[in-house]
Amino acid sequence: MERWATFDCYGTLVDWNAGIRGELEKLFGVEHADELLVRYHELEPRIQAATPGTSYREVLTIALESLAGETGLTLPEGEASALARSLPHWPVFEDVHDGLTRVRERGWKLGILSNTDRDLIDSSMDAIGVHFDLSIVAGEIGSYKPAHRHWEVFRERVGGAGAVQHVHVAQSLYHDVAPASELGIPSIWINRLEEPDDPRPSRTLLSTVRLADALDELAPP
Repeated sequence: MERWATFDCYGTLVDWNAGIRGELEKLFGVEHADELLVRYHELEPRIQAATPGTSYREVLTIALESLAGETGLTLPEGEASALARSLPHWPVFEDVHDGLTRVRERGWKLGILSNTDRDLIDSSMDAIGVHFDLSIVAGEIGSYKPAHRHWEVFRERVGGAGAVQHVHVAQSLYHDVAPASELGIPSIWINRLEEPDDPRPSRTLLSTVRLADALDELAPP
């Protein structure tokens, strides 16, 4: 039976906090960047839940315009799409390439389930530099996590819930670990923000350095 490890991308493999914060600093100044980043993380899921058919590029633009509007800060002319333009350049966490390479060497297939668009995830996968066997993005299925559609489409594409051994790997409890738990899918929480312990993930790690071992524990070869 095939073993599949599916991943969230932004926050788990790619440092979206660094990417978003860096752009906010460029646009609004270092003195506002941290506060705006916190507020951005509140706005984005609300926009996605309200308009699940909206592309992620549009979500980024709406969120940026909303940030500027509600804080009274001036968004420079022509910069409403700045976050979307910057996304392909958001940095990959240093542990990811080697961590995922070890996972592939253990015989796991790799997939990405992401709240983004096809062109954006393709750029990020190129930056990660590890082959993914499958990728499912919100822009193509009209749904954003934590809704269950990403996992439903994954199951359809691999032949059903019982056709493979499947573990989901992610940083976000809200977007990924919680819905995986609801669906009965084992999960590994990459707790990059060193948040308090949570009972829902099957394993908790701080990076992908020991990910291959944790996956093998959950689904032995």
